[in-house]
Amino acid sequence: MDQSAGGAAARQREIYVHGAAGRRSPVPVDVEELELAARDVMTPEAFAYIAGGAGRERTMEANLAGFDAWQIVPRMLRDVGTRSLQTEFLGQTLASPLLLSPIGVLEMAHPEADLAVGRAAAACDVPYIFSNQASEPMEAVAEAMGDARRYFQLYWSKSNELVESFVSRAEAAGCEAIFVTLDTTLLGWRTRDLGLAYLPFLRGKGIAQYTSDPVFERLMQQDTEGDAPRAPISVKALATLVESAMSYPGSTLSALGSGNALKAVRTFVDIYSRPTLTWDDLDFLRQCTDLPILLKGIQHPDDARRAVDAGVQGIMVSNHGGRQVDGAIGSIEALPAIAEAVGGQIDIAFDSGIRGGADMLKALALGADVVGVGRPYCYGLAIAGESGVRDVLGNLLADFELTMALSGVSEVSQISRDLLEV
Repeated sequence: MDQSAGGAAARQREIYVHGAAGRRSPVPVDVEELELAARDVMTPEAFAYIAGGAGRERTMEANLAGFDAWQIVPRMLRDVGTRSLQTEFLGQTLASPLLLSPIGVLEMAHPEADLAVGRAAAACDVPYIFSNQASEPMEAVAEAMGDARRYFQLYWSKSNELVESFVSRAEAAGCEAIFVTLDTTLLGWRTRDLGLAYLPFLRGKGIAQYTSDPVFERLMQQDTEGDAPRAPISVKALATLVESAMSYPGSTLSALGSGNALKAVRTFVDIYSRPTLTWDDLDFLRQCTDLPILLKGIQHPDDARRAVDAGVQGIMVSNHGGRQVDGAIGSIEALPAIAEAVGGQIDIAFDSGIRGGADMLKALALGADVVGVGRPYCYGLAIAGESGVRDVLGNLLADFELTMALSGVSEVSQISRDLLEV
């Protein structure tokens, strides 16, 4: 994609010209203001779920602060009049090195949820990793995206049959790779959510991939009661039941009368994640699909080497945005050693802490092939729906293009560690 005739310059002009006409986007350009604006329009429970992290949120802080350890050293008198953001990933050419990382329960941010994000991603030519915990079935989001590129995030449940069904559906929906999330075999100690005593899944939110799945429907009808906690009967408990019924496919009355809404929540809680998962289980997944497999959540060089030995096509250096382990290493701190361990044998995606174009450049310089952004696009969604996501992505790509060019780089392939100093 040639950015010389558009891209960053066009984005800047658009903002300034609209400003001269008295029009400003409700979506702030500054990322800190973006988060504050999203907080103002979201419920306390929704904002806590999206913005919060594990424990004292020190890993979230490390994700952001880790970028400050590296400084860009711009180079001068290099022709950057024509710029290209194109890059190679999984053997394919992408318009830019940006992905949308998976975020679950997007209905908490906006009623159009994953559909709005999918349309925005397609419009901006940015691949979207569908969340396993989506608010809309993958098939519906794929239809909304047309031919645009997408991948699927897999949470490995206790049912291998359900895993196989999810992967098969992802293939049929046009997803081009499976990102297996390894760091969420149990939910982290998320203090903001715990402080509000609020977990969206117990209200039937964020389980659309499950309630649209034939294998899950059969497991649900068995209704073994599972491990779901039983709330005491109260007005609030009844309201929660109605809320879960409203999230279930079909009519609310039918979901209540059949008991399916409650069965779905119980079954989900019972099989959601599998803490017994090991490297040996990857063989099963390879038997299920010919799609590229990437392991999401790698933070240690030894795990990266083992991923190479396991024959997967890539890894995603990520700590789940600091939502799982408090006091863990920041992802950008982990990246250089992991890239060295991989040695170019498989592709490397990166997320956790990307907030601007300079962050993108630094991650690419330290060994990532592509980078994912998470919370910022969700904040844009909360503020202005699909157009809010477009604004966030347009701003981020423009910032990256300008940072790249002003550092003396005209193509992504020219980004290297030589651009950085500690």
